[in-house]
Amino acid sequence: MTMLTVVIPAYNEEQGIANICNRVLSVRDDLKKIGIEALELLVVDDGSKDRTAEIVKSMEDVRLIQHVKNKGYGGALKTGFQEAKGEFIGFLDADGTYPPEYFPKLCQAVLDGSDLVIGSRMAGEKSEMPLVRRMGNTFFAGFISLLGRQHITDSASGMRVFRKEILEKVSPLPDGLNLTPIMSTRALHEDIKMVEIPIPYAERVGRSKLNAVRDGTVYIQSITWTVLSYNPVRVFGFLGMFSLALAAIIGAGMVIARLTGVTELGPWGIAALFAALVFSLAGVSLFSLGVMFNYLVSLFYQRPIRQGLFGRPVFKTPLELKFGWIGLATLLVGLAVAVISILLGFSGWDVTRIWFYLLISAMVMLTGMQLIIYWVLIRVLGDLSTISVN
Repeated sequence: MTMLTVVIPAYNEEQGIANICNRVLSVRDDLKKIGIEALELLVVDDGSKDRTAEIVKSMEDVRLIQHVKNKGYGGALKTGFQEAKGEFIGFLDADGTYPPEYFPKLCQAVLDGSDLVIGSRMAGEKSEMPLVRRMGNTFFAGFISLLGRQHITDSASGMRVFRKEILEKVSPLPDGLNLTPIMSTRALHEDIKMVEIPIPYAERVGRSKLNAVRDGTVYIQSITWTVLSYNPVRVFGFLGMFSLALAAIIGAGMVIARLTGVTELGPWGIAALFAALVFSLAGVSLFSLGVMFNYLVSLFYQRPIRQGLFGRPVFKTPLELKFGWIGLATLLVGLAVAVISILLGFSGWDVTRIWFYLLISAMVMLTGMQLIIYWVLIRVLGDLSTISVN
């Protein structure tokens, strides 16, 4: 018998809990039409101080689970997930903002082969979401899409249906309101088949518990840390490329200035040179660090190395395996510039000209040495990863 368990986390929701429970129970006939033969409704009362639990106890066909102390939105949902008897699990908020009448559509997508189906408030259906929250949700969805290489429109939606067996893959999940974006982020990186179904969104019953600034900050931090635990080069690689791009732009500007007749570096020129050197060295370091962390992640999860920056290999031989000879070549170029500069100094060149070339050579040599060090570390980690996977 195919069963859907719907979990409703509730904290001080006496105004709307009865209505949302009745609306969920009313979709049983529609669920049977698509092959979902049973519906289980769990309400997890998360330490409410009002009549929420009392109201739920008085309702038929609703199972109440109570927390003595408030554990948070995610904590309440996880309790419901553990207690769920159905092979499909759905959830939605107790405030009436999400339409339980759309559960049959979400379940149909699961029956058609999806593992996780999200009711998207941002995909075209009528939405009464406040502008600030709409902007925030658009940003978070774009942020996760950028880091995860799959476009999604509503990463934080609180109405979903998923196969119970994916819980092991998307865990651990946090206890706070950030459970939903973290679930989306983990699903993307665990190659879970995830789809979105447009749903309408209504004004909530009662006062919202969401704090845009506080919870938005938590969302960004938790999404970033989650991505770093799967695919560090996706974050560090983009930061490194951005840093190198800034260095290239500044360097191009200095070359153009030189070609147009500027022969001396003033205060702005020296500042630009300093910034270009810092950005270039930081870019190489960040990119290399991200690659090395990907090998550590592979070793931890005992799975093959992920080609994470662009989703597919750019070179036939991974770039990080070329760090050794690239670093050696860079080191030799920097050494050559240093030797030539010192010899020119002994031949009479003014020291105000030599310092510039010596500074450049020092940064180039340090970059080469860094690449060689990272190459050694990556080779060792690569061998260890291969052994652990086999």
